[in-house]
Amino acid sequence: MSYFTDASEVYRYLGGVFRAANDEPTAGAALKDADIILRLDYTNPDSSITVTLKPEGIEVIEGENDLVPDVRLAMSADNGNKFWRGEYNVAVGLAKGQVKAKGSVSKILKLIPISKPLFPIYKNLVAEKDAQHS
Repeated sequence: MSYFTDASEVYRYLGGVFRAANDEPTAGAALKDADIILRLDYTNPDSSITVTLKPEGIEVIEGENDLVPDVRLAMSADNGNKFWRGEYNVAVGLAKGQVKAKGSVSKILKLIPISKPLFPIYKNLVAEKDAQHS
């Protein structure tokens, strides 16, 4: 069974970590400096998040939109959840075919270490959900 019950939970938690990054001085600033549009397509449940990582701020757009991403990743929502917990290596996922990428893989790989300081923020976001499942 998937960790997320529906797309609204994916948006709340996996989108939420990017919203929280906007106010995070270290990782947030580094993500803004990436100056790219990232699209994340998840399965189980099906959902899409487009994140504009721009110097003026991070914006999260839920669902379909007309923005053309610089980088597009597709993976299960469970692997997205595991990544933000620090339990999933996206580079290994790419190598195994569990993660599909379009666009600059080098840009993706540069974002990963920048994202690590956000792991505790994500764990705080899902703490209440985790408590309900234990």
